[in-house]
Amino acid sequence: MLLQQKNKTILLSSLSVLFYFLMAYSLDRTNFSQLIAQYFILFIPFVYFIKKEKNNFTFLVAIAIIFRLIFLIAIPNLSQDFYRFIWDGRMILKGLNPYLYLPETFINQGHLPINQATDLYSGMGALNGSHYTNYPPINQLNFFIAALFTNSSIIGSIIVLRLQIILADIGIIYFGKKILEKLKLPIHNIFLYALNPFIIIELTGNLHFESVMIFFLVWSLYLLLQKKWSFAALTFGLSVSVKLIPLLFLPLFYQWFTKENRTKGVLRFISFGMTIVLINILLFLPFLSSNLMNNYLDSIGLWFQKFEFNASLYYIARELGTLFRGYNEIAIIGKITPVIVVIFLFIITFFRKNKSPQQLITALLMGISFYYFTTTTMHPWYLATLVILSVFTNYRFPIIWSLVVVLSYQAYANTPWKENIWFMVVEYLVVYGYLFWEIIQQKRSALSIK
Repeated sequence: MLLQQKNKTILLSSLSVLFYFLMAYSLDRTNFSQLIAQYFILFIPFVYFIKKEKNNFTFLVAIAIIFRLIFLIAIPNLSQDFYRFIWDGRMILKGLNPYLYLPETFINQGHLPINQATDLYSGMGALNGSHYTNYPPINQLNFFIAALFTNSSIIGSIIVLRLQIILADIGIIYFGKKILEKLKLPIHNIFLYALNPFIIIELTGNLHFESVMIFFLVWSLYLLLQKKWSFAALTFGLSVSVKLIPLLFLPLFYQWFTKENRTKGVLRFISFGMTIVLINILLFLPFLSSNLMNNYLDSIGLWFQKFEFNASLYYIARELGTLFRGYNEIAIIGKITPVIVVIFLFIITFFRKNKSPQQLITALLMGISFYYFTTTTMHPWYLATLVILSVFTNYRFPIIWSLVVVLSYQAYANTPWKENIWFMVVEYLVVYGYLFWEIIQQKRSALSIK
């Protein structure tokens, strides 16, 4: 029996290596049938490893790293964003502020400020190149490191960027394991993140820096569990300076800080938040300019009021608006949804128990999930934050979502790209169906304990 399981493990490990190699080096994102077939197949060994090899921690860490290294010299084939990463890093290396200049302007003027400027602009596309960068300072530091090591090779820059992401994932495994031990949860839960094909393909494969953001976030959560709130604020601030999304979590820490002593807790909560804000202000200082804030906010506003992709509740609101008003009201809906998100966060901050570690992390999961359910733009890699948070809770709907989110890539099978609403319907019916089932199960479990 043991020999049979060992043979299965070897076979499925080899199958994973083969299909990750195909995903890295032979996939065209316009070939949706190939993408979806390979992607779904990779989830078979993933489930097997979690179920049958869950006690072999060293083995699971080893294959998690090996699967990532397969992508080391591959050019990302499901995203063009990395071209902008390389552009920004090389701009900083040249002493130019990436927040102040549009790539489009340089190209139209025939001025090439960095090595391979034409290739990078062509790769990032006109949409990306016509907007100011919206990547915070620590993310810019990652890009600068790539430029520092390889200033004239796109492949070289890709390798350096990818190694940073792999190192971040190793750090996530390390601190994630410690959090699970602290919460007395199975330590193999961390492989719901570390071995998830979605995480490997979207972050390591497609060079999305959610992994670096998550590394600092998980480190911060561990420090909070250790009651080292000042160091937790520092690492949380660094997480925000990779991607702004953790700012949504700040109100949800209120009960955590005030659970023992309300007066001291409120002061500590305010200090925690102010430290995070101050860190980010300091990190932006090297880029300070009279135009910085306007350019940065304009770029962020683009995703709320002008761009739409793989949305769920927003698409329903859009259709209702079109039905009654006769046109797409993204500019209006894009302003309303952040208000709704703030109200939801207020409700779960003050009307839900968030005092224990699992209650707090569950609140973080529900808060960011609601934000992504209502957003106008839900790129697949955004889901990574939900996946890591679910590891420390009893909810698994983000794992299910990580399986079906690949349906959103059907849009790129069309030239120009165009979404098929029925693929979105299937995706979100599965996600919402599983979420509601889990909520019902959690309530039944709570009632049975009482």
